[in-house]
Amino acid sequence: MSSAPATLFALGAVILWSLLAALAVGLRSVPPFLLLGLSLTGAGLIAAPTWRRWRVPPATLALGVYGLFGFHLLLFLALRRAPAVEANLINYLWPLLIVLLAPLLLRGLRLTARHVIAAMLGFAGAALVITGGRWTLSIAHWDGYLLALGSALIWSTYSLLTRRVLPFPTAAVGLFCVVSGLLALGAHAALEAPYVPSAREWLLIGALALGPMGAAFFLWDAALKRGDARAIGALSFLTPLLSTLLLIATGLGRFSWTIAVAAALIVGGAVLGSRR
Repeated sequence: MSSAPATLFALGAVILWSLLAALAVGLRSVPPFLLLGLSLTGAGLIAAPTWRRWRVPPATLALGVYGLFGFHLLLFLALRRAPAVEANLINYLWPLLIVLLAPLLLRGLRLTARHVIAAMLGFAGAALVITGGRWTLSIAHWDGYLLALGSALIWSTYSLLTRRVLPFPTAAVGLFCVVSGLLALGAHAALEAPYVPSAREWLLIGALALGPMGAAFFLWDAALKRGDARAIGALSFLTPLLSTLLLIATGLGRFSWTIAVAAALIVGGAVLGSRR
């Protein structure tokens, strides 16, 4: 079972990530790589007062960039090549992959039926939330699906491998953000048309840098350092549910029976996954 601090850190990350969709509504005009670059670089600059704790081995920095930049790079490319619903659904295999891969990548953990069932319940609930119970996978978008699966694999392995490298302070995530943000700005320059955000968009980008694209990554790292990755993976399925409920609360979405069923599945999976 994850310790209480680990669970709280993971919940904090989940809550911040659930704000992403609501904030993104006002940022639809901003090119994705520009948005990623500005928010990640901003997050790193906000964490700059901790720069003395950013010194990590090159392998650790490479792992951090692999996670933060690699995950978003493949996800954004997937969304260009496949319908958003299907791409997001496949991408959201990452909590399930954390549960399944944890015993392979981390010593002292084994795959239990309880954790597998919890993860499957969570994924079923996430699928209902993301798709509304309606989706079709088309072979015409196979390249997009593979990219989405790749992004899920990157985030799950990054999350687990942070426990395999030499111990590093959570503050070093600020360095991961800066380097990943600069790479994203490079991708923007190479792949997207130039764009200058409006004053309102700059405010929303700042909110992203503070929360979903900033503090959430620090909380996630702190949770993984202290808790059971299998339980944290099951808990992560709360993200699409909370995100959808927030959109409903702000008038940007509608409640349906699928949301109620999804809530029961996800909460049930999270509770089951966190039990001893």
